[in-house]
Amino acid sequence: MSLSRQRKVLPGFRLTLGFTLFYLGLIVLVPVAATFAKLGGLTWAEFSRAVASPVTLAAYRLSFGASFFAALVNAVFGLLVAWVLVRYQFWGKRLMDALVDLPFALPTAVAGITLASLYSENGWIGRWLAPFGIKVSYTSLGVFVALTFIGLPFVVRTVQPVLEDFDLEIEEAAASLGANRFKTFFRVILPMIFPALLTGFALAFARALGEYGSVVFISSNIPFRTQIVPVLIMNKLEQFDYAGATALAVVMLAVSFLLLLAINWLQWWSTRHREQA
Repeated sequence: MSLSRQRKVLPGFRLTLGFTLFYLGLIVLVPVAATFAKLGGLTWAEFSRAVASPVTLAAYRLSFGASFFAALVNAVFGLLVAWVLVRYQFWGKRLMDALVDLPFALPTAVAGITLASLYSENGWIGRWLAPFGIKVSYTSLGVFVALTFIGLPFVVRTVQPVLEDFDLEIEEAAASLGANRFKTFFRVILPMIFPALLTGFALAFARALGEYGSVVFISSNIPFRTQIVPVLIMNKLEQFDYAGATALAVVMLAVSFLLLLAINWLQWWSTRHREQA
C-alpha cells in the first residue's frame, strides 16, 4: 500500500486542520494581537518610560535574577531527584514520585499562603531560621523559594525519561575500561542527559518568569525590593494604568516567545542527540 493511501485511511485532514487553526487563533493569536494593538496607542517616549522606569528595572532584576537562580537550583536537585527515582527501589518511591507533581496540581495561591506561613518568623521552618537572622517570608529570598517550589517538576519530568532510557551497558563498559564513578558520571552519563537537563532548566526558568499567585503571598510587594514584573503589571491594572501594563505585557510576551523558541530548539537538539547516541 502506498504512503498516499495510508494517509487517507483516516480522512478529515483539512477539516481538523481548519479547526486547529481556528482554535489556536481564537485562544492564542487573538489575545496576543489585541495586546500589540493596544500598544499602538503609545508613543515611543511613553513606551520607554513604562518599560524602563527605575521601579520597572528593579522588578526586571528581581524577576529574571530569582527565576534564573531558582531554575539553576532546580537543575541540580531536580537531576538528583530524577536519579533517585529511576535508579533505586525503596519504600515510598511511588509517593515521592507523586509528590514531585504537587506544584502542578496545587493552586498557586494555596502554595503562596502555605510557603508564607511555613517561612514566617513563627512558622515551622522560619522559627529555626530566625535566630540566625535569616528572614524568608516577605523578602526577595521568599520570592526565590516560591519560584524554586513551582519549577522543580519541570526539571524532574524532563530528565527522568532520559535516565530511564539510558543503557546501563555504557556505564559497565566505562567501568571495565577503568573509569571510577566520578569519571563515569561526568564524562559518560552527564553528556548524555545534559540536553534534557538544559531543556528542564529553560522550562523552569520560563515558568518562574510568569509566576504570580504564589509570589504575591510570600512577598510583601515592596517596589525596588520584593516586586516582580507580573505583580507590577497587576498593580498597574489596579491603578487603571492600562498603557503601562500593556507595555510591560508586550515585553514579557517577547521574552516568553524567545524562551519558547529556545525550548523548542533544545528539545530538537535533545532528540537528535539521543538518536545519534
